[in-house]
Amino acid sequence: MVRGDNQVPMSRYLGRRVIFSVLVILLLLVALGTGLISPNPTPY
Repeated sequence: MVRGDNQVPMSRYLGRRVIFSVLVILLLLVALGTGLISPNPTPY
């Protein structure tokens, strides 16, 4: 977060992390929906 000599805005990297996280969540939801993975039937 500290701005040095680099002129690339920090929001670019934050945006990439957010998009990556959304893609991973969507991939998990698709895998759950298609039956590739199954949720734990007893959480404890």
